Amino acid sequence: MRHSSEVLEEMAGPADRAALFERYRARLFGIAYRMLGTVDDANDLVQECYLRWHQADPVAIEAPEGWLVAVITRLAIDRSRRNDVERRSYVGQWLPEPLTIGAPPPTDRRAELASDLSLAFLVMLERLAPEERAAFLLREVLGVEYAELARVLDRSEAACRQMVHRARERVRTERPRFHVSPDAKRELLERFVRALEREDRDALLAVVAPDATFISDGGGRVRAALRVIQGAPRVVRMLLGIHQKWGDVRDTITWLNGEPALVSYRGDQLVSTTSFDVDGDRIFGFYRVLNPDKLKNLGARRAPLVG
Repeated sequence: MRHSSEVLEEMAGPADRAALFERYRARLFGIAYRMLGTVDDANDLVQECYLRWHQADPVAIEAPEGWLVAVITRLAIDRSRRNDVERRSYVGQWLPEPLTIGAPPPTDRRAELASDLSLAFLVMLERLAPEERAAFLLREVLGVEYAELARVLDRSEAACRQMVHRARERVRTERPRFHVSPDAKRELLERFVRALEREDRDALLAVVAPDATFISDGGGRVRAALRVIQGAPRVVRMLLGIHQKWGDVRDTITWLNGEPALVSYRGDQLVSTTSFDVDGDRIFGFYRVLNPDKLKNLGARRAPLVG
């Protein structure tokens, strides 16, 4: 850890403080987005963190990154608690907002981003309580030491270790981790799209796992399944029914949340995104976002390559 005098020198004036904040913006956005699942909420918290950063006494800040991570985490926990209450009245299934981070991420970041930024991972995080979610993210994704984690969460190290252990066990139980490269996943999605375009039921069943689930989020704004669709026959039947009803929809493979996904257009209008959980050979999780509120800025807004 650097001495306070070094920090003070680096934060000599407003311009210096702004530049130092920008150094950590991507990491702060990454924490907030993974905690909240929406880009607007994440940006709001980053802005609030920025204001607090400029209002803080530099003398009280020994390590800028640690100070900023602590602030954004506490803000995200508070916002998560409010969001959890509000989502009880959400119509149908709630899914995180898809995130555009630009064209395919650098090769050395693809597997990492696909592992801890995918919609499947974020859906799993939503099942954890806000503090537990924060502890798991900081320790397992960002590698924060337990002493620092205890300071951020205002808990003992022993309590933090127990919290992370419970979260880790729940994650392992609820979502087995398959190490599939983004390129292999793209090849599987290409097979899926070809089968869907041909309306080939047998070919679809060959790429959809027997126990597959399909979750769609319309937010009460557009038509979507209110419950989770389970089992390959039901999922494939629904996919074919949608394709036959909306034959003018064009599916394109792109990069969302650090991994290959589908974006669907009717004419020039983006109507949905679909992210997938795969085991290498088959698709066992579909996550379709149709809520216009979560799509309206997808093409124009690009987040920083999150830390």
